[in-house]
Amino acid sequence: MSKLANKVLVVIGGTTGIGFSAAQAFVEAGAKVILVGRNEDNVKTAQKALGKPARAITGDATDSKTAAKAIQAALATFGGFHGLYHVAGGSGRHKGDGPLHEITDEGWNFTLNLNLTSSFYSNRAAVRQFLTQKTGGSILNMSSVLGFSPSARHFATHAYAATKAAIIGLTKSAAAFYARHNIRFNVLAPGLVATPMSSRAQNDQAILDFIATKQPLDGGRIGRSEDLNAAAVYFMSDESQFVTGQVLAVDGGWCVSEGQFQF
Repeated sequence: MSKLANKVLVVIGGTTGIGFSAAQAFVEAGAKVILVGRNEDNVKTAQKALGKPARAITGDATDSKTAAKAIQAALATFGGFHGLYHVAGGSGRHKGDGPLHEITDEGWNFTLNLNLTSSFYSNRAAVRQFLTQKTGGSILNMSSVLGFSPSARHFATHAYAATKAAIIGLTKSAAAFYARHNIRFNVLAPGLVATPMSSRAQNDQAILDFIATKQPLDGGRIGRSEDLNAAAVYFMSDESQFVTGQVLAVDGGWCVSEGQFQF
């Protein structure tokens, strides 16, 4: 039997990048999936690509009602709700994120809302539904190695790092509280992955040279969205039914490698 047979899952931020790649993997593993994305064109493209096992809908993760609507769509369309994967988020660099002494008020508030508050909204909506159903379930959150393994020279966005560390704190606290309800919370923490958000880094030769030693696995490369798929499927499946409160770094060796560059 497929690992996710009979599972109905919601992916917040599921129409591009890591989220869409995971949604594809979920469908291939037998799940029915609701995907949420902000851009209507991306939503249409995702729907066309995944077909009947999925329903892609437009929504903003920073709206407190979006995740709840997606979960209701899962119930109405596919007759159940078993897991939520929150991928939505991004960089606040263009709004004023950066080193602590340079962060603007707008940059701080924008980045916290985009990453941390959106995760809070989706996690709260999922827990409320699981409690209403009186079932267990799986919630998987997206952090980053920058939440606990900083890189001062090339990735000095301290509001972003704060949100990714806070997501781990929220996840672990919730995992402890809701374990008795069989509601599991876990975290994926990728290194640098090739997504639309990381276009700056992908086009900076100095960063690419740094990544060659900071993420030395598989020849020293930027990660691909599909590198996270197997872990996401695992956490959404019953194979992880005895696992909660864990942080898995899928980082090409980032956390255990020094990384070399010239000052």
